Amino acid sequence: MIILIAGSTHTGKTALAQNLIEKYHYPSMSLDHLKMGLIRSGLTNLTPYDDDKMTDLLWPIVKEMIKTVIENDQNMIIEGCYFPYDWKNHFEQEYVKNIKYVCLVMSSKYIEEHFEDIKKYASVIENRGEDSSIDKDVLLRDNKVSLEMCKKYGCDYLLIDDEYGVDIHIEDR
Repeated sequence: MIILIAGSTHTGKTALAQNLIEKYHYPSMSLDHLKMGLIRSGLTNLTPYDDDKMTDLLWPIVKEMIKTVIENDQNMIIEGCYFPYDWKNHFEQEYVKNIKYVCLVMSSKYIEEHFEDIKKYASVIENRGEDSSIDKDVLLRDNKVSLEMCKKYGCDYLLIDDEYGVDIHIEDR
């Protein structure tokens, strides 16, 4: 089983992945780590600020990794911002049935009411440093777009609206 955890920045993708690692003992991969490996190795001229171009760079690699993991009857959790919303169109059905995709989306209400908490918990799993780049307007915009795109492409999503209680259950194969 492949678990894809998507969503915009600060929605808790890494925290959910960590919880699932502990619960199911699946290996995991962060697309941010892959991104930084490609940047630091000099294999791309993109920078950490080129997020709008990262999906086009990373998805062809990640897609083939997913197929390999499935073909080898293995499990993996992959989390990050760089999955295309039409991800299902990139696989034959035999692969899709082995992939669980979920996009974490915060409602505007949640962001407005819990912005200080979002900032407070930003480094709960990974060290984001001061994280002064977090911007409420960006979170509001990006989560609105995520919800619209999930609906447009029929992607599963978890809407974080009142309390932050995110978990998913994995069916045994």
